[in-house]
Amino acid sequence: MADTIVALATPTGRSGIGVIRLSGEEALVIASKLTASDFDFRPRHAHLVELRDLQTSEAVDEAIITYFKAPHSFTGEDVVEISCHGSPVLLRQVIDICLALNARMAGPGEFSLRALANGRMNLAEAEAIRDLIDAQTVASARQAVRQMRGELSHELQPMKDELLDVIVVLESALEFVEDDLPETQTATIHERLANIAQKIESVASTFQAGKLIREGLRVALVGRPNVGKSSLFNALLGSDRAIVTEIAGTTRDQLHERFTIDDIPISLIDTAGLRETSDTVESIGVERSKRTMADADLVLVMLDASEKLASEDRDILKSTEELERLIVINKIDISDEPKKLEDELHSASRIPNSAFVSVSAKTGEGLRTLKSSIVTPFRPQGVSSNGFLISDARHHDLLVRARAEVEHSITTLNEKKSEEIILIGLHNALRYLGEITGETTTEDMLTRVFSTFCIGK
Repeated sequence: MADTIVALATPTGRSGIGVIRLSGEEALVIASKLTASDFDFRPRHAHLVELRDLQTSEAVDEAIITYFKAPHSFTGEDVVEISCHGSPVLLRQVIDICLALNARMAGPGEFSLRALANGRMNLAEAEAIRDLIDAQTVASARQAVRQMRGELSHELQPMKDELLDVIVVLESALEFVEDDLPETQTATIHERLANIAQKIESVASTFQAGKLIREGLRVALVGRPNVGKSSLFNALLGSDRAIVTEIAGTTRDQLHERFTIDDIPISLIDTAGLRETSDTVESIGVERSKRTMADADLVLVMLDASEKLASEDRDILKSTEELERLIVINKIDISDEPKKLEDELHSASRIPNSAFVSVSAKTGEGLRTLKSSIVTPFRPQGVSSNGFLISDARHHDLLVRARAEVEHSITTLNEKKSEEIILIGLHNALRYLGEITGETTTEDMLTRVFSTFCIGK
């Protein structure tokens, strides 16, 4: 018998309402004791009740209790949801009363784990709940909802059915046929396996687009002091987040903010100006800037269009040669000929013209072009925006492994090896596809997956 678990299902902190969730065989008993009455909780009905302290019988709060009878609940067990006023002190008190009534605190993702164990959802659908909660854009939320509704499972099922059909043919041949498979049957199996491998590859190939929508890009602004990094940082965000002054070295530590470009989350980092300095605090900021450059998906190297190329600019350009970068020429509002700087860079360093974007952080000129230039290189080609995308690295890894096993089986089939050898790869592929939806998943792996969930889910 599974014990009864309790957790706060809404975020911590003050709010209008806080929801406490109970799941397990004692959930309804605990709810009855909380109200100190024999109240008849009808399933799927909201009941306005008074919650009472166990020791003093004093009213703790007026709350709404909703009862979901097993198996027609989120977890497949008896579930009670208590909607209280959202005082952190009050919510803690109600949870403590539940714990005193023999419930225990739920672990991360334990409600979803019970739903998985009771067949209310598969693993991919459970992971989609986490992704929906963590979604940073409408596009990533839309993909999570599609996965939560079983779209990934529907994509994978025909591949698994086809693999099983081929496995049955080979297992039968292994059991009943003493001679080698006929050439016509071998050709048919080869064609079917090639088709399966192609379908797996087609789904796996959407990962780059899915990952971009889910995780976004890490973009670092770098340059020497006073080229306008903080001004551009504010302009991209649309708010005065960074302090902007005429004093060189104003930004000494990194600023991190998030915004979106065309439904792609961008983590923007304003770094300290890169230069040689004897100031201890500023030098720490410079070192952090160098580390941030190495970790970023894209480095925006900023130059000042109103000044000639300085030695510090050349050093920064050289240090970013091996990184994914975009050169941003700022202050075109006060420069008569910003093109001169582009020409100088193009002739001196042979940097292609496509690597430049000219902007004015002050007036906003060129910002739209800059935003487009940030995301365009990372957009995968040939992926339909309406199609379902793989966004989880675990799913992608398992798809890649499954495809490799099928292709290996094709090779062994072509080499006319025995059915036992061919079947090894096919069984492995079927197991990898099953791990995506949780059909063949180990307990250790489930523990790792659900440890990333929030407590109340």
